[in-house]
Amino acid sequence: MMNLSTKKITTIGMLSAMAIVVNLLIHFPIVPAVSFLNYDPKDIVIVIGGFIYGPAVCFIMSAITSVMEIMFRGGTILDVLMNMISTCTFAVTAAYFYKRNHTKKGAIIGLSIGVVACSISMLLWNYIVDPIYFQMPREAVVSMLPAILLFNVLKCGMNTGVTLFLYKPIVSILRRTNLIEKSESEHSVSRDILLLSIFIIISIVCLILGFQGII
Repeated sequence: MMNLSTKKITTIGMLSAMAIVVNLLIHFPIVPAVSFLNYDPKDIVIVIGGFIYGPAVCFIMSAITSVMEIMFRGGTILDVLMNMISTCTFAVTAAYFYKRNHTKKGAIIGLSIGVVACSISMLLWNYIVDPIYFQMPREAVVSMLPAILLFNVLKCGMNTGVTLFLYKPIVSILRRTNLIEKSESEHSVSRDILLLSIFIIISIVCLILGFQGII
């Protein structure tokens, strides 16, 4: 069983609140063919929490943010389910592999596997759930699967780039405020990681702008 100290509970609560806020403030479609799917950056905060405390924290934060999202925006239990599956397959997977290999390489490998796991799992779950949720023929959902795959690859790719870019600054702030100990987050971000994160972010942004017909 995961042992949560008062300091950990406080930090997880702060990160969950941050995830909820960015979810409410930043929320937009990125692939016109599946405009009902919206990008939001909450998974970035959730995976950072998992990098600090382990994959179980990703699950806790995912549950909190998914429930809070439908309280603010409305929705059904299916919305909570799909949000949690999407977030957990990305964030829990990334945090699990990072916990096993607590290095820069481990972070990149974990995030990369998270992208693949989330993209594949959401193909399956959209195939199962969308005909029920949207009351549409399954054949129509099948025709949207390439766009759904593209959406999740772009979403997770963006989250990967921003996570690599923001992880160290957020951890440094938490460490300076004594909310986490150094041993709870030893991973540092070097110049090559920053360059990689910037390249990923710029590439994904250009792709999204291209799909939107802006560039």
